[in-house]
Amino acid sequence: MELKTINDKGATGTIKASDELFGRDFNEALVHQVVVAFQANARIGSRAQKDRGEVNHSTKKPWRQKGTGRARAGMTSSPLWRGGGKIFPNRPDENFTHKVNRKMYRAGIASILSQLAREDRIRVVDQFKLDAPKTKLLAQKVKAMGLQGVLVITDTVDENLKLSSRNLANVEVIDVKQANPVSLVHYPHVVLTKGAVAKLEEMLK
Repeated sequence: MELKTINDKGATGTIKASDELFGRDFNEALVHQVVVAFQANARIGSRAQKDRGEVNHSTKKPWRQKGTGRARAGMTSSPLWRGGGKIFPNRPDENFTHKVNRKMYRAGIASILSQLAREDRIRVVDQFKLDAPKTKLLAQKVKAMGLQGVLVITDTVDENLKLSSRNLANVEVIDVKQANPVSLVHYPHVVLTKGAVAKLEEMLK
């Protein structure tokens, strides 16, 4: 499998890459499962609701049991009433995690990378560094490459690159160990350093 290379001026070439990582068939069901699991496992479970014993309501019976013509009612905290408690309230300790086997996760990442390569959305650079921690420099570098909306995966993220990317909405810079399915499918283009390609081939083989 050959991937396109690019430099700071936008000139392109090719580089040989692993067919096992960049030449797989696209498995839509597996990719969907991996993406959903990654998002679910990122949830912190902070939501909470109150049941009928926790809402702030009087326990007095609203009206007498018989003779009014209305339905029987015991207290206003009933889940049937507006402002009453929830029957099955959400709890902070709710478990949202999805289990995905290691081989499935690796195969899902490889499937995404292969599809990106087929769609010509991957570029490889020798290295991706900046001389100073300035957002303007990074924006100019990305623009010179002819890319809009890009995920940059490097073998090492230096401080200049990390600080420069924080205020760009359409650019994300991550270490190769932080590569995840959600970021890979979100951005229109992915830029990999040669060191990152080597590490990915080693991690996902």
